[in-house]
Amino acid sequence: MTVRVVLADDQPLVRSGLRVLMADQPDLEVVGEACDGAEAVRLAEEVRPDVVVMDIRMPGTDGIEATRLITAGPATARVLILTTFDEDEHVHGALRAGASGFVVKDMALDDLLTAIRVVAAGDALISPGVTRRLIAEFVGRPAAGPERTPRPVDGITDREREVLTLVGRGHSNTEIARDLFITVATAKSHVSRLLTKLGARDRVQLVITAYDMGLVAPPR
Repeated sequence: MTVRVVLADDQPLVRSGLRVLMADQPDLEVVGEACDGAEAVRLAEEVRPDVVVMDIRMPGTDGIEATRLITAGPATARVLILTTFDEDEHVHGALRAGASGFVVKDMALDDLLTAIRVVAAGDALISPGVTRRLIAEFVGRPAAGPERTPRPVDGITDREREVLTLVGRGHSNTEIARDLFITVATAKSHVSRLLTKLGARDRVQLVITAYDMGLVAPPR
């Protein structure tokens, strides 16, 4: 299956480099390029890509707002955020907006290609070292205003609660299976049921839910 990709970045050289990189990949196809968030939203609706590779800082509609519009709209595309470590606060907003993963702009090219494929599949967190750090530091923060109160966990089994807790800690299906002494297939099945029961788009949203429900405590 070919993964259809839209590239959204206000720097033509970045888009050109990514396009050239993907041209040699038989399973990846660039179907559109956007120089700002508004154009990315339009392309997501018009060409129906599987993944939008989205820069955060763009003129006009930025990557966070574009992510929110894409994930809330009729398009089924998943959003992979382009970020640098000095943009962590922006990444927090992108997580809340519905981003499915993150890549650091100076990461290895092969890792970037893998990230696109993983986001398209929707079955894993991206770059665990990056994702765990960002989620642990920012997703668990209470929003401005009254102190955050953990939400109750309704409609899931005790085992699913254990699995959700481990997902919230950034564990892969293999790590979940090891920790709970179950098979990888069983772990994957539990994660799939959690996605359905909790109305989560992907594993990243399950991580956010685990923090919001108080199953995983943010570091102090």
